[in-house]
Amino acid sequence: MRMRDTFIKPMHPEGIRFVAIFAAVTVGLFLLSDILGWIGVGLTIWCYYFFRDPDRVSPTGEGLIVSPADGVVSLIEPAIPPSELGMPDAPLTRVSVFMSVFNCHVNRSPIEGEISAVAYRPGKFFNASLDKASADNERNSLRICMTNGQDLAVVQIAGLVARRIVCFVKPRDSLQTGERFGLIRFGSRLDVYLPDGVEPQVRVGQTMIAGETILASLHTPKET
Repeated sequence: MRMRDTFIKPMHPEGIRFVAIFAAVTVGLFLLSDILGWIGVGLTIWCYYFFRDPDRVSPTGEGLIVSPADGVVSLIEPAIPPSELGMPDAPLTRVSVFMSVFNCHVNRSPIEGEISAVAYRPGKFFNASLDKASADNERNSLRICMTNGQDLAVVQIAGLVARRIVCFVKPRDSLQTGERFGLIRFGSRLDVYLPDGVEPQVRVGQTMIAGETILASLHTPKET
């Protein structure tokens, strides 16, 4: 890897207009004050890195479920999937990954499968690290039918600062493990509802890399 590649990452097209706006404002700030201008430069660089979209290499083992987001595991608990997905009204293990404004915000599919439902629901904008964010905040939910016939749900949740959930996919689309399916602006959370009987292989506080860090395996039974 070249030194340049360590610091300069590809940017998702969703970020182009935001970086352009930040840059234009920065030019105006330099007309007012050098200090304000350099603050603008720093914010423009931050905006560019917010929308960075680095390549990821997903694990190839059969039945592996990977993190859909960069960030930190904030919650692991039983919960009922969003009702709008039409899944059984029974608790599943929910793993929540909280993304700060410094994380890469491109979301990736936890596993290979076909999307059987996509459901958007408007809501509030509580801090995404709070438990009630799953029920009350704006969200976009995906139901993925895996190759073994089981369902997995992944939910994009807006946060305190986030005001825009972007989803690139629709029902009947096929996804590969680690494939990009959306992003959220600016600071938010992803919930994964594991299939019944599947035990998470991560812990609260663990740092996650979207498309690479293994959340669970379909072949590792839940402990009883």
